Amino acid sequence: MNPLSWLARSAANGLGLAWWARVETRSPDCVYWFGPFTRRGSLEAELPAFLADLQSESPGALEHQVLRTRRGEPLTEPG
Repeated sequence: MNPLSWLARSAANGLGLAWWARVETRSPDCVYWFGPFTRRGSLEAELPAFLADLQSESPGALEHQVLRTRRGEPLTEPG
């Protein structure tokens, strides 16, 4: 990621304007955060590959939400 892009994403996240995907799995029960993105369209373009990667781990269920929020560490949490 180039430094200017990183700066824009960091600023948007700090202001609560960044786009994130909150992905929840069952069996195992876990919440994954994917982001930050400055544009919703950019997130939606990248999200299918992230979801496919999680699906390859064969969770019992997988649900996601697209949110505009501020987010920090950790990006993976117990569900």
